Amino acid sequence: MTSIGGAEMVDWNLAVATATRLVRPGPDISREEAREVVAELRRHAKSAEEHVRSFTRMIPEGTEPEDTPVLVVDRAGWIRANVAGFRELLRPLLEKMQDRRGNSPGGAVLGAVGGKVTGVELGMLLSFLASRVLGQYETFAPAGRDLPGSADGGGRLLLVAPNIVHVERELEVDPHDFRLWVALHEETHRTQFTGVPWLRDHLQGEIQSFLDETDVDPMTVLERLREAAQSLAGGRPEGEDGEDGGRSLVEIVQTPAQREILGRLTAVMSLLEGHADFVMDGVGPEVVSSVGEIREKFQQRRARGASRLDQALRKLLGLDAKLRQYRDGERFVRAVVDEVGMDGFNRVWTSPNTLPTKAEIAAPADWIARVHRKAES
Repeated sequence: MTSIGGAEMVDWNLAVATATRLVRPGPDISREEAREVVAELRRHAKSAEEHVRSFTRMIPEGTEPEDTPVLVVDRAGWIRANVAGFRELLRPLLEKMQDRRGNSPGGAVLGAVGGKVTGVELGMLLSFLASRVLGQYETFAPAGRDLPGSADGGGRLLLVAPNIVHVERELEVDPHDFRLWVALHEETHRTQFTGVPWLRDHLQGEIQSFLDETDVDPMTVLERLREAAQSLAGGRPEGEDGEDGGRSLVEIVQTPAQREILGRLTAVMSLLEGHADFVMDGVGPEVVSSVGEIREKFQQRRARGASRLDQALRKLLGLDAKLRQYRDGERFVRAVVDEVGMDGFNRVWTSPNTLPTKAEIAAPADWIARVHRKAES
C-alpha cells in the first residue's frame, strides 16, 4: 500500500511515449532537404538575434547576457522538452495533490492507476499541440542529456522544423522569408528574458503563487484531462458544452485569489506576445522582403482556425486566450511606441511595478499616464 500510495500523479514517461506515438507525421521531406532546413533555421536564429537587439534596444551595447541554447527540433523533441518543463513547473502542485490523494478514501486505488491514466491523457493533448507550435522560448527548461539548457536553467529556444515547413507550404509563401520571420518572433522572447534579469523569477513566482492557491480534488483534474482527451478522440459530441460552459482547464480551478494572479499573468503574457509580434513586423520590412504577404496570410490562418473539434480543444486548453494576447498585446505596444518612442516603451522592463495591468493592456494611455507622467511630475 505504501508503494501504491507513493505513485506519481502523472506518469511522465508514459506521457512522452503516448504523445510521440500519436503525433501526426510531419510533411513529406527528403533527408537532404531536412538537413538544409535545420541549417537555415540555425542561421536565421543567429541573424535574428542581431536584428532584434538593434530594433528593441533592450540590451545595451557592450553587454552580453548569458547565452541560451537554440535547438531545432522535430515534434518528438518538442514533446520531450515540454514534458520536462511541465514536470519541473508543476512539481509543487502535484506533490500537494498527492498528499491530498493519500489522505482521501480510495487514494491508494487512484495512486495505482491515476498516474498512468493521466500520463496517457496528457500525452494525447501534447500530441495535438506538437503539430501546431512553430517555435517556443522555454522559460523554465531543466537541462537534460538530449536537451541542453542555459547554465542556470534559465531557458532555451526551440524551433520546430516540421511545423514551420508545413505552414510555409500551406500558406504558399517564400520559405526562406517565412523561416526568418518565425525566428524573429521567437528571438524576441529570448531577448525579453535574457535582457530583463528579473523577469523569469517574477513570472515563476506568479505561476507558483497561482498553483499554491489551487485547492482542487485530484479527480477533478483527471476528469478535465479526460474531457479534453475524449474531445480529441472524437468521444464527445461535437458542440457539446459541459456544466462549466466550455471553460478552459485554467478557468475551472480558479479561486478569487487565483483570478487576481491570473489577471496579472494575462497582462504579462499579452505584453510578451504582443511585443514579439510588434518586433517581428517592425524588423521584417528591412530583412524579410515578403513580410506583408506573410503577415496577411498568417493572420487569415489564425482567424480562420480549423474544424469545430479543433476550436473546442483550443477553448478547453485556453489557446483562444493566447490568440487574444497576440492581438491585444501588439495593440498596446504599438500605441505606447507611437506615443513615447521605443526608449519610452522600454520603461516597461524597469521592474514588476512598471508592467502593465490587464486593464492597461486595453487602455495604453493609462499605462503611459501612470509610468511616464508620474515619473515626470
